[in-house]
Amino acid sequence: MTARLILASASPARTKLLSEAGITHSVLVSDVDEEALTAQQGVTDPHDTALLLARAKAEAVAALAESQGALVLGCDSVFELDGVAYGKPYEAEVAKRRIAAMSGRSGVLHTGHWLVDNRSTAAAGHGTVASATVQFAELSDAEITAYVATGEPLQVAGSFTIDSLGGAFITSVTGDPHTVVGLSVSTLRELLAKYQVGITELWGSRSTAEP
Repeated sequence: MTARLILASASPARTKLLSEAGITHSVLVSDVDEEALTAQQGVTDPHDTALLLARAKAEAVAALAESQGALVLGCDSVFELDGVAYGKPYEAEVAKRRIAAMSGRSGVLHTGHWLVDNRSTAAAGHGTVASATVQFAELSDAEITAYVATGEPLQVAGSFTIDSLGGAFITSVTGDPHTVVGLSVSTLRELLAKYQVGITELWGSRSTAEP
């Protein structure tokens, strides 16, 4: 039977990345409260936070009736600068301060991946973190203000993107660039292999969203 993949993420960038890689999948969004979970678990390390949230999202969706018989992938990204975890800024002033601090410097984007095999009653999960170092150009105050005004940085980890407007301010990436988008396809391939599923089995049509 052909494997079925569900992406447990609301990120348009992640589902677009999977679709462009030819990976058939559907989308179911979890209701995980990220801030509450990290506070409850006491996790502050950016690497560990990314994996914790990816696992929580995957397991929350795997518990839904709609995901029975499928493989469920949860992902979460956390940007690290000077040992501090930067999630989504949400507010313009927060984004401006963060981007100003990142200007001309490099940081590490950690993306946690957790895959749950829901094809049997004994569901199992495996996860890992893919990390990439991102080097930023020197940004002027005018550039920072204009970028934040677009609204793009407010809903993404670290206050930047690589696959849209923010790409103009990134001079290099050391590691898998897909990690910076929010999902490493090569990491997904490795996780699928743990369940004897080849990524080529998922090649096909573009994504569909569950209601």
